[in-house]
Amino acid sequence: MTAETVVRARGLLPSLSPAEQRVAQVIIDEAATASRLTITDLAERAGSSESTVIRFCRAMGFAGYSELRLTLAAEAGRAIEPDEPVGSDISEGDELAQVVKKIAFADARAVEETASQIDITVLEQVVDLVAGARRVDIYGVGASAFVATDFQQKLFRIGRVAYAWSDTHLALTSAALLDDRDVAFGISHTGTTSDTIDAFTLAGQRGAHTVALTNFPKSPITRVADLVLTTAARETTFRSGAMASRLAQLTVIDCVFVGVAQRTYQQTRTALDSTYAAVSGRRIGTDRRRG
Repeated sequence: MTAETVVRARGLLPSLSPAEQRVAQVIIDEAATASRLTITDLAERAGSSESTVIRFCRAMGFAGYSELRLTLAAEAGRAIEPDEPVGSDISEGDELAQVVKKIAFADARAVEETASQIDITVLEQVVDLVAGARRVDIYGVGASAFVATDFQQKLFRIGRVAYAWSDTHLALTSAALLDDRDVAFGISHTGTTSDTIDAFTLAGQRGAHTVALTNFPKSPITRVADLVLTTAARETTFRSGAMASRLAQLTVIDCVFVGVAQRTYQQTRTALDSTYAAVSGRRIGTDRRRG
């Protein structure tokens, strides 16, 4: 398992200054041994200064470098290294068998790291909002559109009114009709997709409660969100918009969905039974008269 500090550092990278990014990259690349570095060593390794290291520590939520070193040391002691070096990027010379291992490793790690860093307090607030909402508008384009559609389908099956919008004009039109009885869900891995942010922002201006799902906790979409849920997926050279990021998003969506289903257990069971019966006859080999 990758240590929590490394996950947080990756998530903050886009919001850091170039000098702080170099410090963060050393921590990310050398997490197992970084705790052995003095602040001077780390600054030199990053081509930066000691004051930059301190600013990075504070951006990460640490009081200073001593606290960061202690945390890295504790996490390194708990870390379990894989039997094979499968955590690296896919290279041109990798054999197909190695590619398969690297993809499976990255996807599994994205789910594990995402689950380990979910803020349960925020998740509970999101579940409460969705469970009590008149309707839920879900915005996402590109790869995130698939996740938005999955979330809409899940909510729809248990009797919740939900819409997934990937067309910008339709998303803006729908957002304009929301109010404080509704929830707007903006899904963007980078948190910088203007199509999603524009509709999401308008929904908030209309009074809707806004929830952002992104990989980067200080990205632009978080500035217009009431609540933020984060993933912990790494995209690589060959895999921008990769399955790992979608699996991480789907992990969070499943947590929200199951939480909502628990809040409305009897209604959920009735809806699931009814919707299952409605489609069960559409499967070859089943009794169409059943249910």
